[in-house]
Amino acid sequence: MPSFNAHIEEGIREHQAAWRDDALAEFRRNGGQPVSMPVETGNRDFTFTPDVDNNWFYAVGSTRSNVTGVVTVVPDENGQLKVGLDCQANTWDRYNWDESKSVTVSLPWGNDMSIPDSQMARLHPTGIAQEFDMAGSSSVKHYDLGGPASNQGPLPQPDQPGRECDRTDPGREQQEAR
Repeated sequence: MPSFNAHIEEGIREHQAAWRDDALAEFRRNGGQPVSMPVETGNRDFTFTPDVDNNWFYAVGSTRSNVTGVVTVVPDENGQLKVGLDCQANTWDRYNWDESKSVTVSLPWGNDMSIPDSQMARLHPTGIAQEFDMAGSSSVKHYDLGGPASNQGPLPQPDQPGRECDRTDPGREQQEAR
């Protein structure tokens, strides 16, 4: 989703200058030896809205996310410094029902229907619904943070969805035993 991608990019953009500066300072303290430094953004909330995508809005609602990665500093064959970021986006949430929340569904004939989470929670003890953990991470992407000058170019785009619109989930079996 473009809005979630923008949310992730914002987190990287907020930190990339400081990550670059810290890695360069460590490179100098390290006597010019290559440096690899782990980095991480803080955890941030993201809400899917119905006007952007109804499926994500009704299925998930909101999620927590962050970016984790490694900043490296190495001299190239000419002695010029290259600063790079290898990172991935992470997202997670617990899908459950909070009694203080509700969702409003727009109906085609013009009326809206509000469904309190407390009503949905009643489906769990009857066996009709189940709470679950949602978690995922993107593939690792490389971004050139620049050499002598900082790179402000576009960040790498996420991979295209790989599930080909089918309902299979290769990692589901691993999650069931939790």
